[in-house]
Amino acid sequence: MQDLAEVGAWLDERGTARTDVVPLTLPDPSFDTDSGRLVSFSTNNYLGLSTSERMKTVARAAIDRYGVANCESRLLGGNLELYDRLESRLAALKRKPAALLFATGYLANLGVLPVLVRATNLARAYGYTPGTRWNHAFFTDEFNHLSIREGIRASGAPSFAFRHLDMADLEAKLRASTARIKIIVTDGVFSQHGDIAPLPDLMALAERYDASVYIDDAHGTGVLGETGAGTTEHFGIESPRIIQMGTLSKAYGAIGGFVATEERITRILRFGCSAFGFTSTLPPDQAAAVLEAIDIIQDEPERRRRLWQNQRYFLERLSRVGITPMSRCTPIVPVSVGDERRCDHVAAGLRECGFHVDAIVFPAIAPGSALLRFMMNANHTVEQIDDVVDALARLLS
Repeated sequence: MQDLAEVGAWLDERGTARTDVVPLTLPDPSFDTDSGRLVSFSTNNYLGLSTSERMKTVARAAIDRYGVANCESRLLGGNLELYDRLESRLAALKRKPAALLFATGYLANLGVLPVLVRATNLARAYGYTPGTRWNHAFFTDEFNHLSIREGIRASGAPSFAFRHLDMADLEAKLRASTARIKIIVTDGVFSQHGDIAPLPDLMALAERYDASVYIDDAHGTGVLGETGAGTTEHFGIESPRIIQMGTLSKAYGAIGGFVATEERITRILRFGCSAFGFTSTLPPDQAAAVLEAIDIIQDEPERRRRLWQNQRYFLERLSRVGITPMSRCTPIVPVSVGDERRCDHVAAGLRECGFHVDAIVFPAIAPGSALLRFMMNANHTVEQIDDVVDALARLLS
């Protein structure tokens, strides 16, 4: 353990030990702490659904019926009609034939990506003899979420990172590859930088090089598209080449992850993915709450309208004070700071003014590229946006 002690001491010397806010309540977007109330500009609860009365009522009823947790694997007595119904709704939302639930989105990426390249070996245990020797390769955006990178590493397949959103670099790597099975992996909305994957261009390359496309749509699901179905709806694209992964812990205000894809792939995942079969799934009250969240987003479109109105107003106010954000196309609006200590200092100053804004530093992003990640919310007020922009301008100056 001496190595860990030395690394810990080194981190302390660099000033990377940070004092985090400890909430007493969760953001909607305001929340309580020991030192007072803060307004969060960094919550994933985009539509304020986690504290919706409709969500809480449905969750309470599910707890009364099922209890607080499902302690079983769904393959060994833990399946419920509730989960099957939610999978059907999620598949329909993503316009795919089938979907499969996971306890979290992180677990979905860790479990699904390896199975995509190991299905042949898994089937061998049941007597399958492949007629072709397949070899696989992943092509992954350099800014993809950590869970994607870890899932790809766990697969053991070769992987090639392409420069962020650089389709020329991606094409060069696809062209040079000798892999029979090519899988392009990308975030739909990039969680730290707030930009959107250029899906039409990605799909054109997928067609040209006969590749599949795996989209982590954690921050797009419930937010992008005419009905909130996500990145594919935003671009109006449907294709059997696409495998969509999403989370239920962002716009849907609950917990869980899912993959929406072709039925044959979900059948393989159901019996071959250890992250599905060798663990418990999300609690029943969360599944019931997500079913209600899907209805709420349809019944109350004003939530998404307010979210985007707040995003546009925030961008306008930043422009007035001379601050240029790193991206402008989603509710994630990052402001570059660069130096980690300065970024932490500005975030601390914002807390003193009553606002919580995450300082994103290494290892979440590369050293020396620290940023403040502003995430807009349907429940932000104009006054809150005005005040946080004024405070930010003072602190950055």
